[in-house]
Amino acid sequence: MPSARLIVCLDVRDGRTVKGTRFEDLVDLGDPVDMAAGYEAAGADEVVFLDITASTEGRSTVLDVASRTAAEVFIPLVIGGGIRTLDDARAALNAGADKVCLTSPAVERPELIGEVAVAFGEQCTVANLDAARTDAGGWEVRTHMATGRTGLDVVEWAVECVDRGAGELLVTSVDRDGTRSGYDLELLKAVRDAVAVPIIASGGAGTAAHVIEAFEAGADAALLAGALHDTTLSIEEIKSAMLDAGLRVRTTTSAS
Repeated sequence: MPSARLIVCLDVRDGRTVKGTRFEDLVDLGDPVDMAAGYEAAGADEVVFLDITASTEGRSTVLDVASRTAAEVFIPLVIGGGIRTLDDARAALNAGADKVCLTSPAVERPELIGEVAVAFGEQCTVANLDAARTDAGGWEVRTHMATGRTGLDVVEWAVECVDRGAGELLVTSVDRDGTRSGYDLELLKAVRDAVAVPIIASGGAGTAAHVIEAFEAGADAALLAGALHDTTLSIEEIKSAMLDAGLRVRTTTSAS
């Protein structure tokens, strides 16, 4: 059985790490390369860089951050935001990314998922699903920092992403993002019941118990940001709780 993965997300804008709540009120936190290196030393299993305004501003993802990080950080690196074409994906991978995360452009042109999967493999192809609860009790796919209403059902879109070649899904609760009130467990269970590929839980982590709950709901990895950035939580603390819960965890000398 694969280890349960703990992933650190660094939202990047203009080459700097930022963090907000529900994709708003962004605050500058520092240099993403330095932060990624620190999290690797602390025992993170992967780092995700999301250029969060790339799609909204209509530009490509920042590749210099990826290349500088790849020179210093050796855990898997995922790059997302603004990847609109196969060439964009190739550039991100050539800059040092191990995977690309396809965000709003994949919703606008779903064929992109298959193009990337065929060219580079499903294991390199992560589909991002920003999910907002609806009055009907389901979830709608949102785009462009959650401002874009698509009318797409998240679970149906998850199935389509996998059918098109996505090897992993990053499932983010728009409603829980930055709130530290816990992941949307109903959302995770609904997606888990619909697909067989690995799922990354995102949006709402505030305690180690929240992380455990995400794995119990069917996630294969848990993504955290703000609670780690302000040291409310530590990777060591979370991994210790994961071990206590009986999860298989990758340990490192620095994190033990």
